Amino acid sequence: MKILLYNPDNGVTRNFMPHLWMFLLQSLTPPGHEVVLIDGNARPMDEESIAQFVREEGIGLVGIGAMTRMIAKAYRMADAVRATGVKVVMGGPHVTEMADEALGRDGGSRHADAVALGEADQTWPKIVEDAARGQLKDVYAPVDAFGQEQKPSMQPYPAIPWNSINLDQFNLVPSMFTRMLNKVGEGWGTFRIIPVESGRGCPYGCEFCTVTGFFGDSIRFRSNKSVVDELLLLKARAKSERGQIAVFFIDDNFAINPKRTKSLLRDIIAANAQVHWVAQISANLLRDEELVDLIAQAGGKWIFIGMESIDPANLASVNKGFNKPGEYAVVLDRLAQRNVYAITSFIFGMDNDAPGVADRTLQAIRTWAPGLPIFGLLTPLPATPLYKRLEVAGRLTRPKHWQEFIPFAMAHTPLKMTVEEAHEEVRIGWVKSYSPEAIGNAVDSLSHKPLGYRINILIARLCFRGIYFPSMGKFAWLKTITENRRTIFKLIREGFGAWRGSRDLSTPPVPVTNQN
Repeated sequence: MKILLYNPDNGVTRNFMPHLWMFLLQSLTPPGHEVVLIDGNARPMDEESIAQFVREEGIGLVGIGAMTRMIAKAYRMADAVRATGVKVVMGGPHVTEMADEALGRDGGSRHADAVALGEADQTWPKIVEDAARGQLKDVYAPVDAFGQEQKPSMQPYPAIPWNSINLDQFNLVPSMFTRMLNKVGEGWGTFRIIPVESGRGCPYGCEFCTVTGFFGDSIRFRSNKSVVDELLLLKARAKSERGQIAVFFIDDNFAINPKRTKSLLRDIIAANAQVHWVAQISANLLRDEELVDLIAQAGGKWIFIGMESIDPANLASVNKGFNKPGEYAVVLDRLAQRNVYAITSFIFGMDNDAPGVADRTLQAIRTWAPGLPIFGLLTPLPATPLYKRLEVAGRLTRPKHWQEFIPFAMAHTPLKMTVEEAHEEVRIGWVKSYSPEAIGNAVDSLSHKPLGYRINILIARLCFRGIYFPSMGKFAWLKTITENRRTIFKLIREGFGAWRGSRDLSTPPVPVTNQN
């Protein structure tokens, strides 16, 4: 049987990274079946094109995974596939909490022939076998013989054959630049960000987060060796292709167990398995100087920190009081001293937020080491404690907001400002953080660093700008580049000057002969 695993896009902005679940399920598929992967962010599709693909390729089963913000698109694509007569199984955090919605048991249309609840590591092989026999069940849940939920062990961990998987659709280098960039340095003809996990679960239970509900509050880890071997495989592939690979550790809190994390980082260093990587780590865990030293030595370049707010009252209200805003500057400076920078995430629309929260937050950000600030609105996701609290209080304005995804739009009424004011605060955060002036200031703040660090922050800022201002086409990118031309040309001039200087030093002097 030929199987398609499809991850939908959210229709707004292109993700920089494919989703791990597709590669993991491909590795867990029983022998004798062919698996095709399509990520809608890398290969855009509409309903007609996915139906045509399924027919032409002879697909016998389609698996669709989606988070809440993608679920409306996922349902439409599933409907198109089912209209061709091909079975669809859906899974992921949203479907796990809203299985009746996917199966049409809530009075709406049915979108899936089957749903996989929770982590599908153990249930996926059974789903494939049942589908091949034409005996697909409605619901597959990871439970033991007593009907209790069973979390899959991370040991042993399925080996993902990164050396042989076709990753062409995930190359972030535009094809028009491939030949030229292949000749630059170590080779930049390809650049991919690859998802890797070292553990699952989070004990913090933040009110707005789906992680604890989906993965649980007990942490399960892979063996150090399996993680190191995977990094070595990716590193070898990049070298063989004369390309570049970066890793995003998708653990919801990579350093949740500092002792274990330090052990893993030491093993990465010992095996020379360093690749550039990004990870999500809580600010409170980055107080540890030894941990930050090891992060830098093991290849860490960016750390995603969910700061959420500079207001302690807001943090306490969402069960994230372990974040201490007074420590933010020290944490970011500690990272920057080791040439590691932060993606800092903020949520506006919390209960103690009032008009002006964006400017107050930006005032603090300007005193910190440069990074990538991102801004969003407090969003009540289904089955989270936040959703339940707002529902009981009668504050939900769009109880099923996921059925019509609107980016950067609130689904409940804030306490101290209007919905429109909350939207404006997010707009201010993005506009003032990613204006040409702000990008130039971020680059200039690293003037004491080698040129590569300034190029890095420039490219990262231009890419992250697209989260709120999607640069989906050539003209949009041309406009963005034009707006930032002063900073870009300044770096080009400096780079050209450094190149000329190195050539002058490496060229032997021309001997002067006496012609008298």
